[in-house]
Amino acid sequence: MILPTRNLAPERSLLVIGADVLSILDEPKTVTRVWDEFSKTRSRGTRRTPVSYDWFVLSLDLLFIIGTVEFEAGRLSRVQR
Repeated sequence: MILPTRNLAPERSLLVIGADVLSILDEPKTVTRVWDEFSKTRSRGTRRTPVSYDWFVLSLDLLFIIGTVEFEAGRLSRVQR
């Protein structure tokens, strides 16, 4: 689920979805805006595998748990180190 396996394609793993989310977070954005941009990127980009909102939220959870993103004042942003 987090990493690709024999039964889970790389573009469906939470790690790859999280990387795609991080590429969108160039500035603090609402979760809705990140989801909209993520969905558009997934439908037009090299990864045409659709991702449900549930998987998107799970990837946000993973990014939050590993300390890569933070949620403050209704906006999601990258943690600057």
